[in-house]
Amino acid sequence: DQPSVLLCAGATKDMGKMLGGEEEKDPDAQKKEEERQEALRQQEEERKAKHARMEAEREKVRQQIRDKYGLKKKEEKEAEEKAALEQPCEGSLTRPKKAIPAGCGDEEEEEEESILDTVLKYLPGPLQDMFKK
Repeated sequence: DQPSVLLCAGATKDMGKMLGGEEEKDPDAQKKEEERQEALRQQEEERKAKHARMEAEREKVRQQIRDKYGLKKKEEKEAEEKAALEQPCEGSLTRPKKAIPAGCGDEEEEEEESILDTVLKYLPGPLQDMFKK
């Protein structure tokens, strides 16, 4: 019976803190907190520096591979593609879609209508009437 009383007595002290009671104030608490924050900042800076070094090494290896196999960076490829699109493409077989003259390739709607008419021809009479309405 007595041990349970002791457990409760110890628990009430902590419960008072949880319920908003007065905590025991540590005179160096603010100083400790500032040191902890500074340590966290320093760790974060070290982590960022480490990742920057690792990424620089990776980029160096990537560049060696690009040089070895004659590959280009994504930015260089995009710049070349833009330049190729801006050049006049008279008579080119691979011209961009926006360069197709008006009237060419606009027959899609007419084709779909004729396909629909063809399908309607093969449907039984009652279904044809439903689709015509």
